[in-house]
Amino acid sequence: MRSVEEDTVRDLPESATEPDGSAVVRVLSYNIRSMRDDVTALARVIRACRPDVVCVQEAPRFFRWRKAAARLARASDLVYVTGGATASGPMVLSSLRAHVERTEDILLPRTPGLHQRGFATAVLRFGGARLGVLSCHLSVDDQERYAQGRLLLDRLAALGVPHAIAAGDFNDRPHGRTFGLLASSLRDGWATAPWGREHTTRLGDPLQRIDAVFATPGVEILGCGVPMGLPGVAEQDLRAATDHLPVLAALRVPAA
Repeated sequence: MRSVEEDTVRDLPESATEPDGSAVVRVLSYNIRSMRDDVTALARVIRACRPDVVCVQEAPRFFRWRKAAARLARASDLVYVTGGATASGPMVLSSLRAHVERTEDILLPRTPGLHQRGFATAVLRFGGARLGVLSCHLSVDDQERYAQGRLLLDRLAALGVPHAIAAGDFNDRPHGRTFGLLASSLRDGWATAPWGREHTTRLGDPLQRIDAVFATPGVEILGCGVPMGLPGVAEQDLRAATDHLPVLAALRVPAA
């Protein structure tokens, strides 16, 4: 089997502000398993992806969680935006390129016996382009997950901006009903502009795509997928960082 370093992927557009005022924004979605693994490897992967926005799932949410979030942001050359314990796991980080207009963390209705879930949301501005961002980690229970999918669409609309993304661990596959619900209203990044690797489960585990980046129709998806083969993303770091693989997307957001 060829290693990640032996297989390079075609270039993904870099962050940029274009002459018409639109912005090319790189978004990374990553389930980091509460930073229980190799945080140094995790930070190396994030830095190599050069994201403008990181939608985190399973961020630390217990003792000294803010300190852990700040540690990850600092090690990744990013800043903390919102989320963590206040959203029961989802979190948003960004580069200094992003201007934060507003944030809101939402706790979702909870089914007894299941984990509390939530959304971390923000409206970010990149020059003249505004982007709504929602980071999520949906339920393992099919019925609760579907209800959360409906709430996700409602929350994106409530952000009040024409261009928005939802990124996270959806605990569902492309043929699942919650994934289908979201794909019927939003654009699935991988299905629209596949780039890199499709499956987001840990290397060696059964192949599944349960992590994704969705965008509203006005956002142009330039490429989306797992950044295996991206320069600086080493296979040993992907294995050591967490039990999920990250999803990286390049998006063109029109000027407001």
